[in-house]
Amino acid sequence: MNELESYISSFWNITGADLKMAASFFQQETIKKGTFYLKTGKICNSLSFLRSGLMRFYTIDDQGREVTQWISGKDGFVTELSGLMFNNASPSNIQALTDCECFTLSRTNYMAMEKSIPKWHQLEKLFIARCFIFMEQRVFSLLSMNAEDRYKWLFNYNPALFNEVPLQYLASMMGMTPETLSRIRKKLSS
Repeated sequence: MNELESYISSFWNITGADLKMAASFFQQETIKKGTFYLKTGKICNSLSFLRSGLMRFYTIDDQGREVTQWISGKDGFVTELSGLMFNNASPSNIQALTDCECFTLSRTNYMAMEKSIPKWHQLEKLFIARCFIFMEQRVFSLLSMNAEDRYKWLFNYNPALFNEVPLQYLASMMGMTPETLSRIRKKLSS
């Protein structure tokens, strides 16, 4: 099993001939640091698995501040589901924080998979359910945890982010100010 097939298998639990067929729909691409994968108001036309690099999902609030929603890294995926599935304009930006290597599936190929893979509807349903469960966990953590617990949760989930991503993006993603993040880091490191 090659790297792309491993990604596909881990997200959609496809095996055998279906796995080979699914892999044939993806294209390898490079996205340079600073490049937008998606801009607010545009429709997302793809889904990508990150082989390497970091992508930041963010919006601009009413005061013009950037609010980081998520940072996806190696072995994560990148898309905006409401655009991919329903042709809705994106409320978010997705931008490469570093050079990124991706395996990308266009919307056209995503839709073609249902004709080529008999179990596609069942697999797609499980994939979207996993996305929803992950988002529920994130919302729960933001609503129910204090700032220190949110920091610990993110640090346990992906400690590498704290060495690779500007702190203001991490603070925003955890719903705190950069100053609060600095205090928590100092407290936990002493």
